Amino acid sequence: MTANSQSGAVRKSDPVVTEIIRNGMFAATEEMKSNLMRTAYNMIIYEALDFTVGLFDRAGNTVSIGIGLPMFIRGMSNTVKRMIGHFGYAGIEPGDVLLTNDAYITGSHLNHMTFVVPVFYDGAIVGFSACMAHWVDIGGTLGGMTLDIFSEGLQMPIVKAYRGGVENDDVFRIIEMNVRIPERAMGDLRAQIAAVNTGERRFQEMLKKYGCAAVLNAIESIFDQSEAAARDAVRAIPDGEYLAESFMDDDGVETGKRVPIRVKVTVSGEAMTIDLTDVSDQVRGFYNSGEAAGMACAQVAFKCLTAAGELPINDGCFRPLTVILPQGKVINARRPAPMRWWMTFPMTVVDTVFKALAPAIPDKVIAGHHADLVIAMVHGRNPRDNKLFLYLGGLIGGGWGAKHNQDGMCATVAINDGDTHNGPSEQVEVKYPLLIESYALRQDSGGAGRQRGGLGAEQVVRVLSDIMFDTQIERVECRPWGLFGGLSALGNEVALKRHGKAETVYATGKVFSQLLRAEDVWTLRSGGGGGFGSPLERNLGDIEDDVRNEYISPAAAREHYGAVIDAKTLRADVGASQALREVMRARGLPQDQPLTSVARGTGVAVQPPPRLRLLTGKARIMNDEARAAGLLAERCCS
Repeated sequence: MTANSQSGAVRKSDPVVTEIIRNGMFAATEEMKSNLMRTAYNMIIYEALDFTVGLFDRAGNTVSIGIGLPMFIRGMSNTVKRMIGHFGYAGIEPGDVLLTNDAYITGSHLNHMTFVVPVFYDGAIVGFSACMAHWVDIGGTLGGMTLDIFSEGLQMPIVKAYRGGVENDDVFRIIEMNVRIPERAMGDLRAQIAAVNTGERRFQEMLKKYGCAAVLNAIESIFDQSEAAARDAVRAIPDGEYLAESFMDDDGVETGKRVPIRVKVTVSGEAMTIDLTDVSDQVRGFYNSGEAAGMACAQVAFKCLTAAGELPINDGCFRPLTVILPQGKVINARRPAPMRWWMTFPMTVVDTVFKALAPAIPDKVIAGHHADLVIAMVHGRNPRDNKLFLYLGGLIGGGWGAKHNQDGMCATVAINDGDTHNGPSEQVEVKYPLLIESYALRQDSGGAGRQRGGLGAEQVVRVLSDIMFDTQIERVECRPWGLFGGLSALGNEVALKRHGKAETVYATGKVFSQLLRAEDVWTLRSGGGGGFGSPLERNLGDIEDDVRNEYISPAAAREHYGAVIDAKTLRADVGASQALREVMRARGLPQDQPLTSVARGTGVAVQPPPRLRLLTGKARIMNDEARAAGLLAERCCS
């Protein structure tokens, strides 16, 4: 399909009123966010910020969106438009609350419930207020890999949760019957409704104060102004056709079979087309996503490259962009493809768009980043009260790619999750039978370059009672790439240490249903960001600082940067470094290695991917207990 792409003349509207409405819409969505965070029942909403809210015009175009997760940038607008198409304007009344979690409409997984209310003025619909948020539990099969959408939980088609201000009891009872902890689900439901009602009220207040025509003209002017800013930015990009490819490790079912991500970007004057035709077809495992997520891949990349600071985020920003996205792709999957871990592959699609445009606008792009949430699902019994618990461990952040004039950011959450927060180590230790032994930057994880890639993080957790451990981490084998001679960073990594024996590093990040005993240790290591420019051009003073800060080791400084560092003073020997760099240039060093298995060589004990098998003994008992208590709800985005 293609995104809306049209150019229009800037409309005549009062510039003062336009700016008031611009800021009023932005303030309204920020208030919606605050109300949701203060009334939601689950931490994934009020702490992790796994949600988004927005205001839309009569046609469902985004006027202002308050984003928790950048990849939600498209899902709500698509959902509002589908609801309009389903009911028609005549079928929507004041007091209605529309609802769906259809993964093939929202683009994500079934955990994302979306509520929409119409905004009426003088008896006519002039806009909509919406909220999409992650519910901890939506039913469905628990643990392991899902192979279709039916096993992933309750599918709620487009329905009315309220009709004319009256609760639709049938819908509420269906939800309560299909979730494991209904009081929490219904609490989040009402929190979302409060948020959309807030947006409706603020929208109506602006209409009453400034007049309907003035507000709607201001909205159109905001669209036009955002479009103009985006077109100016695209016009500065050299015309041409730009291609790039990257790879995911696998789909969790066909282990080791790479999943290709290929993009083509065409720039012509003030318009850009992002063609995702050659992205992989949908896969058997649960890493698929819907059309809205595929569109969001292109729009997030486009927004970053054109008008990143233009607020509020609105559909005018994307008028110069056309997106080509056929059905049946891993980012536009057909029913009944599984979509539980929808958010992982789109991150690498965004990075690949940056990679494609690097030759055209090297000063606007970054090298590849770690591109995964790096989280673990853990459950067991807390010995303090013998109650079952569920803990989502990790979200430790990772390295981002370097820019032409700046090192990459360290230990920063991946691009899918934007404002998502992690949990303090002290809070984890108070609530769960876990000891965070260390949470630190991962030395030598950033890709070497004239500008160094950001460092990943390492979190080491000691288990204080028996638990079950699962991870679904990607980009372990396929490392974050560098640009213009910059080297690839280290990839993500999972390791377990059992019975006091040596650590076992896994060749994959998909480690399912592992029983860990008291005093065992798990380690999550996030990848770094790729480097930018030749490492042999990095300033020796910056390398000295990196060594003193333990960002890189003296050995890596020598091997990758050609810097000879004195072990005692940690100062570079300028003469020896210059000589070494000349030798390295003559020999074509340092050489990049984009694959972890090749870069590791034979010096590290690596465990092959664990086979999926039926649980037995204590592992089976613990999983059965967690299911019975309703604690094995799948979570991914916090």
